Amino acid sequence: MADTDRVPTVIAHNAHIIYRIHGAAGSGTNSPLASLKRIVTGTKNAATREVHAVKGVSFTAYKGEAVGLIGSNGSGKSTLLRAIAGLLPVEQGGAIYAAGQPSLLGVNAALMNDLSGEKNVQLGCLAMGMTPAQVKAQTGDIIEFSGINERGDFSSLPMRTYSSGMAARLRFSIAAAKKHDVLLIDEALATGDAKFRKRSEARVRELRQEAGTVFLVSHSEQSIRDTCERSIWLESGEIRADGATDDVMKEYESYINK
Repeated sequence: MADTDRVPTVIAHNAHIIYRIHGAAGSGTNSPLASLKRIVTGTKNAATREVHAVKGVSFTAYKGEAVGLIGSNGSGKSTLLRAIAGLLPVEQGGAIYAAGQPSLLGVNAALMNDLSGEKNVQLGCLAMGMTPAQVKAQTGDIIEFSGINERGDFSSLPMRTYSSGMAARLRFSIAAAKKHDVLLIDEALATGDAKFRKRSEARVRELRQEAGTVFLVSHSEQSIRDTCERSIWLESGEIRADGATDDVMKEYESYINK
């Protein structure tokens, strides 16, 4: 199918993302008066350091695609996901456009540690816009999908008693219970056993069939191969390759095995 026949869900055009790290407090340049003076005059703090995390990235993603983001540690993958989600600003001159409200699912996504897993499921579903009736109907299925009760009734226990893997599986299960225009997954499929990874990958395929778009960041090459037919390779904040997953993986593996 030609690109003109498909519906774009995410368009990145010359996107630059820069982190600004300010100097240590107490240097005199970070006082409220000094900060106000810089705002009025438009001058920069001499102690500010800039980290250019993403450099002029451009691509278009379409409905029904699952796109893997691969690259070395620090290559800008997670930063790009956060920018697509609207959590980081794109520098002037570039832009990222997305359909609807992209949902970012990461291993550090916030859940309330003092509440039970079941309560977190209910609150998470309500926050995604489900009705109370929908939440009631789906809570049991979400908990079952996550597998947190396979070794006991953990869904009734506070989240602080969960392992990091259990918490990550529950986060994925909550997010995947709803149809998304754009779902952004950061390493969530790397948690859990092989059985859960298979369930997760099957659910990603279902989300794509429901006309959504999925972006997946994972250090597991197998998860990318099993889930994504297209991959984008980022290195030092720049796109090195964008195309069929097998082709991009070959280029990436050749690079890291030099």
